Amino acid sequence: MKLYNRKKNWLHQLKPVQMLFIFYFALVIISTMLLSLPISQQEGVDLPFIDVLFTAVSAVSVTGLSTISIADSLSTAGIIILAVIMQFGAVGVMAIGTMIWLILGKKIGLKERRLIMTDQNQSSIEGIVRLTKQVVFIFLFFELIGFLLLGTYFLQYFPNAKEAYLQGFFGTVSAISNGGFDITGNSLIFFQKDYFVQSANMLLIIVGAIGFPVLIEVKEYIVSKKKRKFRFSLLTKVTSTTYFLLIAIGALGIYLFDFRNYFAGLTWHENLFYALFQSVTTRSGGLATLDVSQLTEENHLFMSILMFIGASPSSAGGGIRTTTFALVVIFMITYIRGGKGIHVFRREVHEEDLVKAVTVTFMAILIFVASVFVLSIVEDFSLSQIIFEVTSAFGTVGLSLGITAELHTISKIILMMLMFIGRIGILTFLFMFAAKKPKERIRYPKERISIG
Repeated sequence: MKLYNRKKNWLHQLKPVQMLFIFYFALVIISTMLLSLPISQQEGVDLPFIDVLFTAVSAVSVTGLSTISIADSLSTAGIIILAVIMQFGAVGVMAIGTMIWLILGKKIGLKERRLIMTDQNQSSIEGIVRLTKQVVFIFLFFELIGFLLLGTYFLQYFPNAKEAYLQGFFGTVSAISNGGFDITGNSLIFFQKDYFVQSANMLLIIVGAIGFPVLIEVKEYIVSKKKRKFRFSLLTKVTSTTYFLLIAIGALGIYLFDFRNYFAGLTWHENLFYALFQSVTTRSGGLATLDVSQLTEENHLFMSILMFIGASPSSAGGGIRTTTFALVVIFMITYIRGGKGIHVFRREVHEEDLVKAVTVTFMAILIFVASVFVLSIVEDFSLSQIIFEVTSAFGTVGLSLGITAELHTISKIILMMLMFIGRIGILTFLFMFAAKKPKERIRYPKERISIG
Protein backbone atom coordinates (compact mmCIF):
# COMPACT_ATOMS: atom_id res chain seq x y z
CA MET A 1 0.00 0.00 0.00
CA LYS A 2 2.83 2.39 0.88
CA LEU A 3 4.60 1.49 -2.36
CA TYR A 4 1.41 2.24 -4.32
CA ASN A 5 1.04 5.60 -2.58
CA ARG A 6 4.64 6.47 -3.35
CA LYS A 7 4.09 5.68 -7.03
CA LYS A 8 0.88 7.66 -7.05
CA ASN A 9 2.54 10.63 -5.36
CA TRP A 10 5.47 10.42 -7.78
CA LEU A 11 3.14 10.52 -10.78
CA HIS A 12 1.08 13.35 -9.35
CA GLN A 13 4.22 15.39 -8.73
CA LEU A 14 5.16 15.32 -12.42
CA LYS A 15 4.46 18.44 -14.45
CA PRO A 16 2.21 18.17 -17.55
CA VAL A 17 5.22 18.63 -19.85
CA GLN A 18 7.05 15.77 -18.11
CA MET A 19 4.04 13.46 -18.34
CA LEU A 20 3.63 14.39 -22.00
CA PHE A 21 7.26 13.49 -22.61
CA ILE A 22 6.68 10.12 -20.94
CA PHE A 23 3.59 9.46 -23.09
CA TYR A 24 5.44 10.19 -26.33
CA PHE A 25 8.44 8.17 -25.19
CA ALA A 26 6.08 5.28 -24.39
CA LEU A 27 4.55 5.65 -27.86
CA VAL A 28 8.04 5.34 -29.37
CA ILE A 29 8.69 2.11 -27.40
CA ILE A 30 5.31 0.61 -28.36
CA SER A 31 5.82 1.63 -32.01
CA THR A 32 9.27 0.04 -32.05
CA MET A 33 7.87 -3.19 -30.64
CA LEU A 34 5.04 -3.27 -33.19
CA LEU A 35 7.35 -2.60 -36.14
CA SER A 36 9.72 -5.32 -34.86
CA LEU A 37 7.04 -8.00 -35.08
CA PRO A 38 7.50 -10.56 -37.89
CA ILE A 39 4.02 -9.69 -39.19
CA SER A 40 5.14 -6.08 -39.74
CA GLN A 41 8.10 -6.99 -41.94
CA GLN A 42 8.22 -8.65 -45.31
CA GLU A 43 9.27 -12.29 -45.51
CA GLY A 44 13.03 -12.70 -45.39
CA VAL A 45 13.57 -9.19 -44.00
CA ASP A 46 15.31 -8.85 -40.63
CA LEU A 47 15.76 -5.18 -39.76
CA PRO A 48 18.44 -4.11 -37.23
CA PHE A 49 17.05 -2.69 -33.99
CA ILE A 50 18.56 0.77 -34.56
CA ASP A 51 16.76 1.04 -37.92
CA VAL A 52 13.41 -0.05 -36.45
CA LEU A 53 13.83 2.44 -33.60
CA PHE A 54 14.79 5.20 -36.05
CA THR A 55 11.69 4.47 -38.14
CA ALA A 56 9.47 4.48 -35.03
CA VAL A 57 10.84 7.84 -33.83
CA SER A 58 10.49 9.25 -37.33
CA ALA A 59 6.85 8.10 -37.49
CA VAL A 60 5.92 9.37 -33.99
CA SER A 61 7.53 12.73 -34.79
CA VAL A 62 5.92 12.58 -38.28
CA THR A 63 9.25 13.34 -39.93
CA GLY A 64 9.73 10.77 -42.67
CA LEU A 65 13.50 10.37 -42.50
CA SER A 66 14.24 6.68 -42.87
CA THR A 67 17.25 4.41 -42.90
CA ILE A 68 15.25 1.70 -44.68
CA SER A 69 13.03 1.41 -47.74
CA ILE A 70 9.45 1.23 -46.41
CA ALA A 71 8.18 -0.31 -49.65
CA ASP A 72 10.80 -3.08 -49.60
CA SER A 73 10.91 -3.72 -45.84
CA LEU A 74 7.42 -3.52 -44.35
CA SER A 75 4.48 -5.81 -45.06
CA THR A 76 0.92 -4.56 -45.61
CA ALA A 77 0.30 -4.95 -41.86
CA GLY A 78 3.50 -3.02 -41.12
CA ILE A 79 2.44 -0.24 -43.49
CA ILE A 80 -0.94 0.08 -41.76
CA ILE A 81 0.77 0.10 -38.33
CA LEU A 82 3.12 2.83 -39.56
CA ALA A 83 0.13 4.89 -40.76
CA VAL A 84 -1.57 4.56 -37.35
CA ILE A 85 1.63 5.67 -35.62
CA MET A 86 1.81 8.74 -37.85
CA GLN A 87 -1.82 9.46 -36.97
CA PHE A 88 -0.97 9.51 -33.26
CA GLY A 89 2.07 11.68 -33.93
CA ALA A 90 0.20 14.17 -36.10
CA VAL A 91 -2.98 14.78 -34.10
CA GLY A 92 -1.23 14.29 -30.77
CA VAL A 93 -1.27 11.37 -28.38
CA MET A 94 -3.46 13.31 -25.92
CA ALA A 95 -6.01 14.28 -28.57
CA ILE A 96 -6.57 10.68 -29.64
CA GLY A 97 -6.46 9.57 -26.01
CA THR A 98 -9.16 12.13 -25.21
CA MET A 99 -11.40 10.83 -27.96
CA ILE A 100 -10.98 7.29 -26.63
CA TRP A 101 -11.84 8.49 -23.11
CA LEU A 102 -14.96 10.24 -24.40
CA ILE A 103 -16.08 7.17 -26.37
CA LEU A 104 -15.66 5.07 -23.23
CA GLY A 105 -17.74 7.61 -21.31
CA LYS A 106 -14.93 8.68 -18.96
CA LYS A 107 -14.73 12.17 -17.47
CA ILE A 108 -11.93 14.45 -18.63
CA GLY A 109 -10.42 15.84 -15.43
CA LEU A 110 -8.26 18.90 -14.81
CA LYS A 111 -5.02 16.89 -15.04
CA GLU A 112 -6.03 15.50 -18.44
CA ARG A 113 -7.10 18.95 -19.67
CA ARG A 114 -3.70 20.37 -18.75
CA LEU A 115 -1.99 17.56 -20.64
CA ILE A 116 -4.16 18.22 -23.70
CA MET A 117 -3.39 21.94 -23.41
CA THR A 118 0.34 21.22 -23.37
CA ASP A 119 0.13 18.73 -26.24
CA GLN A 120 -1.87 21.13 -28.41
CA ASN A 121 0.38 24.08 -27.50
CA GLN A 122 -2.49 26.11 -26.05
CA SER A 123 -2.28 28.77 -23.34
CA SER A 124 -5.63 28.05 -21.67
CA ILE A 125 -7.63 24.96 -20.68
CA GLU A 126 -10.89 26.72 -21.46
CA GLY A 127 -12.72 24.83 -24.22
CA ILE A 128 -9.76 22.48 -24.68
CA VAL A 129 -11.92 19.32 -24.98
CA ARG A 130 -14.13 20.99 -27.61
CA LEU A 131 -10.98 22.07 -29.45
CA THR A 132 -9.68 18.50 -29.40
CA LYS A 133 -12.92 17.13 -30.83
CA GLN A 134 -12.83 19.63 -33.67
CA VAL A 135 -9.17 18.88 -34.41
CA VAL A 136 -9.84 15.15 -34.69
CA PHE A 137 -13.01 15.56 -36.76
CA ILE A 138 -11.44 18.04 -39.20
CA PHE A 139 -8.40 15.79 -39.58
CA LEU A 140 -10.53 12.69 -40.22
CA PHE A 141 -12.75 14.61 -42.66
CA PHE A 142 -9.83 15.66 -44.86
CA GLU A 143 -8.28 12.20 -44.57
CA LEU A 144 -11.50 10.54 -45.76
CA ILE A 145 -11.79 12.93 -48.73
CA GLY A 146 -8.12 12.47 -49.61
CA PHE A 147 -8.33 8.69 -49.31
CA LEU A 148 -11.39 8.42 -51.57
CA LEU A 149 -10.05 10.86 -54.19
CA LEU A 150 -6.50 9.54 -54.37
CA GLY A 151 -7.48 5.88 -53.96
CA THR A 152 -9.98 6.09 -56.82
CA TYR A 153 -7.60 8.15 -58.96
CA PHE A 154 -4.80 5.61 -58.44
CA LEU A 155 -6.90 2.87 -60.08
CA GLN A 156 -5.37 4.00 -63.38
CA TYR A 157 -1.84 3.60 -62.04
CA PHE A 158 -1.93 0.34 -60.08
CA PRO A 159 -2.92 -3.19 -61.19
CA ASN A 160 -5.78 -3.72 -58.72
CA ALA A 161 -8.11 -1.85 -56.38
CA LYS A 162 -6.39 -3.18 -53.25
CA GLU A 163 -3.03 -1.69 -54.23
CA ALA A 164 -4.61 1.56 -55.46
CA TYR A 165 -6.57 2.21 -52.27
CA LEU A 166 -3.65 1.14 -50.06
CA GLN A 167 -1.52 3.71 -51.84
CA GLY A 168 -4.32 6.25 -51.50
CA PHE A 169 -4.75 5.51 -47.78
CA PHE A 170 -1.07 5.62 -46.87
CA GLY A 171 -0.34 8.58 -49.16
CA THR A 172 -3.17 10.59 -47.61
CA VAL A 173 -2.10 9.86 -44.03
CA SER A 174 1.54 10.58 -44.88
CA ALA A 175 0.70 13.92 -46.52
CA ILE A 176 -1.83 15.30 -44.02
CA SER A 177 0.26 14.18 -41.04
CA ASN A 178 3.33 15.71 -42.72
CA GLY A 179 4.88 12.28 -42.17
CA GLY A 180 6.81 12.21 -45.45
CA PHE A 181 6.93 8.40 -45.71
CA ASP A 182 6.05 6.71 -48.99
CA ILE A 183 5.36 3.19 -50.21
CA THR A 184 5.98 3.94 -53.87
CA GLY A 185 9.71 3.44 -53.32
CA ASN A 186 10.60 6.89 -54.66
CA SER A 187 8.35 9.43 -52.94
CA LEU A 188 6.12 11.28 -55.47
CA ILE A 189 8.70 11.40 -58.25
CA PHE A 190 6.55 8.87 -60.12
CA PHE A 191 3.81 11.56 -60.23
CA GLN A 192 6.03 14.48 -61.21
CA LYS A 193 3.93 15.06 -64.34
CA ASP A 194 0.58 14.48 -62.63
CA TYR A 195 -0.59 17.84 -61.33
CA PHE A 196 -3.76 16.42 -59.77
CA VAL A 197 -1.78 14.16 -57.42
CA GLN A 198 0.63 16.99 -56.63
CA SER A 199 -2.18 19.48 -55.94
CA ALA A 200 -4.01 17.01 -53.69
CA ASN A 201 -0.84 16.31 -51.72
CA MET A 202 0.01 20.01 -51.38
CA LEU A 203 -3.47 20.70 -50.02
CA LEU A 204 -3.18 17.85 -47.52
CA ILE A 205 0.28 19.00 -46.40
CA ILE A 206 -1.04 22.54 -45.87
CA VAL A 207 -4.00 21.23 -43.84
CA GLY A 208 -1.61 19.35 -41.57
CA ALA A 209 0.96 22.13 -41.22
CA ILE A 210 -0.96 25.41 -41.09
CA GLY A 211 -2.19 24.80 -37.54
CA PHE A 212 -5.34 23.32 -36.03
CA PRO A 213 -6.60 26.64 -34.54
CA VAL A 214 -6.48 28.18 -38.03
CA LEU A 215 -8.48 25.30 -39.51
CA ILE A 216 -11.08 25.59 -36.75
CA GLU A 217 -11.48 29.34 -37.27
CA VAL A 218 -11.81 28.90 -41.04
CA LYS A 219 -14.49 26.27 -40.44
CA GLU A 220 -16.32 28.61 -38.04
CA TYR A 221 -16.13 31.40 -40.64
CA ILE A 222 -17.58 29.15 -43.35
CA VAL A 223 -20.56 28.08 -41.21
CA SER A 224 -21.05 31.56 -39.72
CA LYS A 225 -24.16 33.45 -40.80
CA LYS A 226 -22.59 36.82 -39.98
CA LYS A 227 -19.43 36.69 -42.08
CA ARG A 228 -19.01 40.48 -42.16
CA LYS A 229 -18.84 40.66 -38.36
CA PHE A 230 -16.61 37.60 -38.02
CA ARG A 231 -13.16 38.47 -36.66
CA PHE A 232 -10.21 36.18 -37.08
CA SER A 233 -7.80 35.98 -34.15
CA LEU A 234 -4.33 37.50 -34.28
CA LEU A 235 -2.86 33.97 -34.24
CA THR A 236 -4.76 33.03 -37.41
CA LYS A 237 -3.81 36.26 -39.18
CA VAL A 238 -0.10 36.04 -38.33
CA THR A 239 0.06 32.28 -38.97
CA SER A 240 -1.72 32.37 -42.35
CA THR A 241 0.16 35.44 -43.61
CA THR A 242 3.56 34.08 -42.62
CA TYR A 243 2.80 30.55 -43.82
CA PHE A 244 1.69 31.48 -47.34
CA LEU A 245 4.31 34.22 -47.65
CA LEU A 246 7.00 31.63 -46.89
CA ILE A 247 5.52 29.30 -49.52
CA ALA A 248 5.63 32.08 -52.14
CA ILE A 249 9.16 33.21 -51.21
CA GLY A 250 10.26 29.58 -50.99
CA ALA A 251 8.96 28.70 -54.44
CA LEU A 252 10.57 31.78 -55.98
CA GLY A 253 13.89 31.12 -54.24
CA ILE A 254 13.99 27.42 -55.14
CA TYR A 255 13.39 28.32 -58.79
CA LEU A 256 15.95 31.15 -58.90
CA PHE A 257 18.70 29.06 -57.27
CA ASP A 258 18.28 26.38 -59.96
CA PHE A 259 16.82 28.08 -63.03
CA ARG A 260 20.13 27.59 -64.86
CA ASN A 261 20.57 24.05 -63.58
CA TYR A 262 17.70 21.67 -62.80
CA PHE A 263 14.89 23.89 -64.14
CA ALA A 264 16.68 24.80 -67.38
CA GLY A 265 14.75 23.70 -70.47
CA LEU A 266 11.52 22.84 -68.62
CA THR A 267 8.12 24.32 -69.46
CA TRP A 268 6.67 27.12 -67.29
CA HIS A 269 4.11 24.82 -65.68
CA GLU A 270 6.74 22.19 -64.88
CA ASN A 271 8.90 24.84 -63.23
CA LEU A 272 5.89 26.20 -61.34
CA PHE A 273 4.83 22.86 -59.86
CA TYR A 274 8.38 21.68 -59.15
CA ALA A 275 9.25 24.88 -57.26
CA LEU A 276 5.85 25.21 -55.57
CA PHE A 277 5.70 21.61 -54.38
CA GLN A 278 9.24 21.68 -52.97
CA SER A 279 8.43 24.94 -51.17
CA VAL A 280 5.25 23.48 -49.64
CA THR A 281 6.99 20.29 -48.59
CA THR A 282 9.77 22.20 -46.76
CA ARG A 283 7.10 23.51 -44.36
CA SER A 284 7.19 19.98 -42.89
CA GLY A 285 5.83 17.67 -45.58
CA GLY A 286 8.88 15.62 -46.58
CA LEU A 287 7.43 14.30 -49.83
CA ALA A 288 9.19 15.27 -53.05
CA THR A 289 8.52 15.31 -56.80
CA LEU A 290 12.21 15.48 -57.69
CA ASP A 291 15.53 14.20 -56.42
CA VAL A 292 16.60 17.10 -54.19
CA SER A 293 20.22 15.91 -54.30
CA GLN A 294 20.32 17.11 -57.93
CA LEU A 295 19.67 20.71 -56.90
CA THR A 296 22.51 23.16 -56.32
CA GLU A 297 24.28 23.48 -52.98
CA GLU A 298 22.91 27.03 -52.66
CA ASN A 299 19.41 25.61 -52.99
CA HIS A 300 20.12 23.01 -50.32
CA LEU A 301 21.12 25.76 -47.88
CA PHE A 302 18.07 27.84 -48.82
CA MET A 303 15.75 24.86 -48.28
CA SER A 304 17.52 24.20 -44.97
CA ILE A 305 16.47 27.68 -43.80
CA LEU A 306 12.88 26.96 -44.82
CA MET A 307 12.93 23.63 -42.97
CA PHE A 308 14.46 25.24 -39.88
CA ILE A 309 11.48 27.63 -39.71
CA GLY A 310 9.10 24.70 -40.18
CA ALA A 311 5.34 24.61 -39.84
CA SER A 312 2.85 26.58 -37.75
CA PRO A 313 2.23 26.08 -34.00
CA SER A 314 -0.40 23.54 -32.92
CA SER A 315 0.11 21.58 -36.13
CA ALA A 316 1.62 18.28 -37.24
CA GLY A 317 4.89 19.99 -38.18
CA GLY A 318 8.08 20.94 -36.40
CA GLY A 319 10.80 23.59 -36.59
CA ILE A 320 10.83 26.87 -34.66
CA ARG A 321 7.33 27.51 -36.13
CA THR A 322 6.10 30.29 -38.44
CA THR A 323 4.80 32.56 -35.66
CA THR A 324 8.15 32.40 -33.85
CA PHE A 325 9.93 33.44 -37.03
CA ALA A 326 7.40 36.22 -37.70
CA LEU A 327 7.67 37.71 -34.20
CA VAL A 328 11.49 37.68 -34.23
CA VAL A 329 11.59 39.39 -37.65
CA ILE A 330 8.98 41.98 -36.63
CA PHE A 331 10.84 42.61 -33.36
CA MET A 332 14.13 43.19 -35.21
CA ILE A 333 12.51 45.59 -37.69
CA THR A 334 10.71 47.44 -34.89
CA TYR A 335 13.88 47.79 -32.82
CA ILE A 336 15.94 49.02 -35.79
CA ARG A 337 13.29 51.67 -36.44
CA GLY A 338 13.43 52.79 -32.83
CA GLY A 339 10.11 51.33 -31.74
CA LYS A 340 9.39 49.50 -28.49
CA GLY A 341 6.08 47.64 -28.50
CA ILE A 342 5.42 44.99 -31.16
CA HIS A 343 2.24 45.77 -33.13
CA VAL A 344 0.71 43.40 -35.68
CA PHE A 345 -2.67 43.83 -37.40
CA ARG A 346 -3.59 46.64 -34.98
CA ARG A 347 -2.88 44.46 -31.98
CA GLU A 348 0.00 44.62 -29.50
CA VAL A 349 1.88 41.38 -28.90
CA HIS A 350 2.35 40.24 -25.31
CA GLU A 351 5.93 40.69 -24.08
CA GLU A 352 5.89 37.09 -22.78
CA ASP A 353 5.18 35.78 -26.29
CA LEU A 354 8.09 37.79 -27.66
CA VAL A 355 10.41 36.41 -24.96
CA LYS A 356 9.27 32.88 -25.86
CA ALA A 357 9.92 33.52 -29.57
CA VAL A 358 13.45 34.80 -28.95
CA THR A 359 14.18 31.95 -26.52
CA VAL A 360 12.95 29.30 -28.95
CA THR A 361 14.98 30.77 -31.82
CA PHE A 362 18.16 31.08 -29.75
CA MET A 363 17.88 27.56 -28.29
CA ALA A 364 17.07 26.12 -31.73
CA ILE A 365 20.22 27.71 -33.15
CA LEU A 366 22.29 26.28 -30.28
CA ILE A 367 20.86 22.79 -30.75
CA PHE A 368 21.34 23.06 -34.51
CA VAL A 369 24.98 24.21 -34.27
CA ALA A 370 25.82 21.53 -31.69
CA SER A 371 24.25 18.79 -33.83
CA VAL A 372 26.01 19.94 -37.00
CA PHE A 373 29.31 20.12 -35.12
CA VAL A 374 29.06 16.54 -33.83
CA LEU A 375 27.91 15.10 -37.17
CA SER A 376 30.70 16.93 -39.03
CA ILE A 377 33.21 15.20 -36.75
CA VAL A 378 31.64 11.73 -37.03
CA GLU A 379 30.67 11.74 -40.71
CA ASP A 380 32.64 12.22 -43.95
CA PHE A 381 29.83 14.00 -45.79
CA SER A 382 29.99 17.65 -46.85
CA LEU A 383 28.88 20.40 -44.48
CA SER A 384 25.90 21.30 -46.68
CA GLN A 385 24.70 17.67 -46.64
CA ILE A 386 24.94 17.54 -42.85
CA ILE A 387 23.17 20.89 -42.43
CA PHE A 388 20.37 19.68 -44.71
CA GLU A 389 19.96 16.44 -42.77
CA VAL A 390 19.98 18.17 -39.36
CA THR A 391 17.43 20.83 -40.33
CA SER A 392 15.25 18.18 -41.96
CA ALA A 393 15.21 16.21 -38.70
CA PHE A 394 14.66 19.24 -36.45
CA GLY A 395 11.93 20.62 -38.71
CA THR A 396 10.37 17.11 -38.84
CA VAL A 397 10.39 17.46 -42.62
CA GLY A 398 11.96 14.24 -43.85
CA LEU A 399 13.71 15.43 -47.00
CA SER A 400 17.16 13.93 -47.46
CA LEU A 401 20.10 14.09 -49.82
CA GLY A 402 20.34 10.30 -49.60
CA ILE A 403 22.79 9.99 -46.69
CA THR A 404 20.43 8.91 -43.87
CA ALA A 405 20.99 5.16 -44.25
CA GLU A 406 24.79 5.62 -44.34
CA LEU A 407 25.05 7.55 -41.07
CA HIS A 408 26.85 6.11 -38.05
CA THR A 409 24.83 5.03 -35.02
CA ILE A 410 25.75 8.12 -32.99
CA SER A 411 24.51 10.35 -35.82
CA LYS A 412 21.25 8.41 -36.02
CA ILE A 413 20.77 8.87 -32.27
CA ILE A 414 21.31 12.63 -32.61
CA LEU A 415 18.80 12.82 -35.46
CA MET A 416 16.28 10.85 -33.39
CA MET A 417 16.70 13.34 -30.55
CA LEU A 418 16.22 16.23 -32.98
CA MET A 419 13.07 14.66 -34.43
CA PHE A 420 11.65 14.07 -30.96
CA ILE A 421 12.39 17.64 -29.82
CA GLY A 422 10.98 18.96 -33.09
CA ARG A 423 7.71 17.12 -32.46
CA ILE A 424 7.09 18.06 -28.83
CA GLY A 425 8.48 21.57 -29.32
CA ILE A 426 11.47 23.36 -27.84
CA LEU A 427 9.46 25.11 -25.13
CA THR A 428 7.95 21.83 -23.96
CA PHE A 429 11.42 20.29 -23.98
CA LEU A 430 12.89 23.17 -21.94
CA PHE A 431 10.01 23.30 -19.46
CA MET A 432 10.69 19.66 -18.59
CA PHE A 433 13.80 20.77 -16.71
CA ALA A 434 12.36 23.95 -15.23
CA ALA A 435 12.14 24.13 -11.45
CA LYS A 436 9.19 25.61 -9.62
CA LYS A 437 9.31 29.38 -9.84
CA PRO A 438 10.36 30.80 -6.46
CA LYS A 439 8.61 33.81 -5.03
CA GLU A 440 10.68 36.92 -5.57
CA ARG A 441 11.08 38.45 -2.12
CA ILE A 442 14.16 40.51 -2.90
CA ARG A 443 14.41 43.20 -5.60
CA TYR A 444 17.91 44.26 -6.63
CA PRO A 445 18.98 47.63 -8.13
CA LYS A 446 19.05 47.76 -11.92
CA GLU A 447 22.24 48.56 -13.81
CA ARG A 448 22.92 49.00 -17.53
CA ILE A 449 25.30 46.76 -19.55
CA SER A 450 26.87 47.82 -22.86
CA ILE A 451 25.55 45.80 -25.82
CA GLY A 452 26.95 45.57 -29.33
